[in-house]
This record gives sequence, structure tokens and C-alpha cells, in this order.
Amino acid sequence: MSGVSAQSLGALRSGWSATVDDCAISGGWTSDSEEFVVADAAGGVTVFDGKRGELKWAKKEVHKGGALATSVHPREKKFATTGQDGQLIIWNAAETEKEQVIDIGKGWVENVSWSPDGNFVATSLSKTVYVYSATGEEVWRTSDHQSTVSTISWSNAGELATACYGQVQFLDGTNGNVIQKLQWKGSLVSIALSNDSDVVACGSQDNSVHFWRRSTGKDSKMSGYPFKPSALAFNSKGSYLATGGSEAVTVWNFEGDGPEGTSPLELDYHPDAITSLLFSNNGNRLISGCRNGMVVLWEVSPNINNAKLGVGQAADTIAELHWRPDDRAIAALDRQGGVNVWRI
Repeated sequence: MSGVSAQSLGALRSGWSATVDDCAISGGWTSDSEEFVVADAAGGVTVFDGKRGELKWAKKEVHKGGALATSVHPREKKFATTGQDGQLIIWNAAETEKEQVIDIGKGWVENVSWSPDGNFVATSLSKTVYVYSATGEEVWRTSDHQSTVSTISWSNAGELATACYGQVQFLDGTNGNVIQKLQWKGSLVSIALSNDSDVVACGSQDNSVHFWRRSTGKDSKMSGYPFKPSALAFNSKGSYLATGGSEAVTVWNFEGDGPEGTSPLELDYHPDAITSLLFSNNGNRLISGCRNGMVVLWEVSPNINNAKLGVGQAADTIAELHWRPDDRAIAALDRQGGVNVWRI
């Protein structure tokens, strides 16, 4: 696990770099920033010192066939991983032993997400969504999805949103009861929720972004993307929605009567298709990553002509991007197993 060198310009300053055994699939910082966890395509789990990048511990091939997703607890040092082996594993980042191993079933467990209060962890296998307590007891499950669940996301109100072919569902996080169904004939592959949970946006297989206003039930479609918009992100206020789907980042303004009838902001610097987007925890700074490994830091504002603040370069396609909880650093995971952290 030797360090790798990552280039940087402007507001991005070199922090630390490391590598894991295979493609760095997913990860994240613990809430106190003391640890950074990574799951890789070989099924390994690695925990680094979040500030200096030193290796704390690593476990190889804990998910047979490969890991698929990671979610870090919002307050504690717990984190959860899922894999192709049908398992959900709950870990403590400060220890090397697994806290809970849950055999969900045969197949790929593709999604995992802690609720905002940290009381529940949700996951999905095929058409079924499962929700467990923080200590690993099953709370509820639902299997009424008409196709494989492609993505899940918790709202700030404690609802669990799920997307599959033809619909988005909002489920009561405590019991799984259906609160709302939003239907559209198409394959939905990504999801983002506004801060007040009123707007839900989904990237579609047909190279469009579809969004609904839950309070009115009205929906709209943003089309014309050359690629599938698999990367979506709202800012913390829900006023801006950043979308991938091309080499440029397209930002839609939801303030006032927007975005219908308005022109989006185009952030154009990447040489290849956008693969990951994430707004800072506070404010309107945005990080974007693309297929060639470039990472760009932007300041999103209609009053700023040159929004690019800094540029970093990793070795390969960016799989995920993560802001440190204090917004003072960002991490990029790439498909060669690189873990690169830049200070801001």
C-alpha cells in the first residue's frame, strides 16, 4: 500500500495519497475525520488515518467476489459495507473486528445508506429493500418494487427514497409504509434529494434527468445529455442541482421559478465524461471528477464568471468523491486503487 503522487493546482493542495489492492469502489470519512475508510473491488476493507493517511488496519477479501458499496455512520465510528456475496457488514473504524455480519441472500447487495440520525441502515438486493437497526436487527423489508432497485437515499425527514424502473418511492423509515409514489416510464439510475425533500431528481438510462416537486406532483425533464447522467448533487440549501452526463458539469438553478424556462450554468474544463459530483457540506463549493482522473473544485454562483478554483489529477477514472466533514479537504477514489486527498 505505497503512496502515489497526485498533481494539484490552485486551491487544491497536496494532502496525502495511498493505494488499496484493487479499484477503490467506495468509502468516506468518519464524522470526526479521524479515519477514512475504503472498500475495494477485490472485497477488501482498509482504514486510514484521516488526517495523515497512515494505514490503521486492512482486511482482505471480506466480501467474496468484491465489495459494492460503503456508508459511514453520521455520528459514530461505525460504517457499513456490502458486496457481491449477499452480505451487509457493520464495522467499527477504530477496531479490526466486524461488529455484525448479516447474510441478506444470494446476489449483489448494491446499495447501503445510514439514516441521517444514525438509527437505521438501509440496503437493497434485487427488488427488495431492507432496513436494519444500528446494531444489526432487521426492522422492516419491502419487496413490492417492480424491478431491481437501482439506488436509495434518505431524506432529512427520515424517509427512505428508492428508485427503480418506472418509479421513485418514498417509504416511512421506521416501518416501510409507502408515503408517496412518483411514476415515470423509464429506467432511473441515480437520485438526489433537495434539502427540504420537496424536489427529487433522477438520472435516466435515456440520457436525461427527470425531477418531481413532491408538494405539487408536477414533473419535468432535462434532456440532451450525450451520456447517462449517473452523477447528481444538490447543494445544502437545495437551490442548485449539479448534473453529469457530459464532459461539462451542468448546474440548474432552482431558486425562484427555475429551472424551467432558464438556461443552466455550464462548468466546462474536464476532458472526459463526468463520473462523480458532490457539493460541500456548507456553502456552494462543488467538486467534480471524470473518466481520465481529473478532479476540479468550483465555486457555483451566477455572479462568478471563472468558477474554477483548483484542479487535481488522479491516476484513473474517479469512482467517488468525498468532502471531509469540516470542508477543509476532499478525497478522490480511483479505479487503479488510488486514494488521493487534497487540502483546500
